[in-house]
Amino acid sequence: MERKLGIYIVLALFVIACERQPPPSEKPGPQPVGEVVVEKEKPERGNPLPPEVKIKLKKDGKDQYSWELSGSDADQILKVNEKLRKQLGEPSK
Repeated sequence: MERKLGIYIVLALFVIACERQPPPSEKPGPQPVGEVVVEKEKPERGNPLPPEVKIKLKKDGKDQYSWELSGSDADQILKVNEKLRKQLGEPSK
């Protein structure tokens, strides 16, 4: 009888030990979050493209050059015109 009682006690202790949850290793709560670095996209800043000037260059039979300029920026057109005058000479009219 003592043997049966001993077996029941061992089985009861074994069942109680299996049902018990292990102690938590850390305190429950919010977990620490690693540092997050957010970089905003940096827009590329460079010199904007100059306004477009279209050049229609013509050469006549006397080896004279003339041209027609078109574009949206009058100052840019005048600069291109001066550059062409220096490089090609005065346009024939």
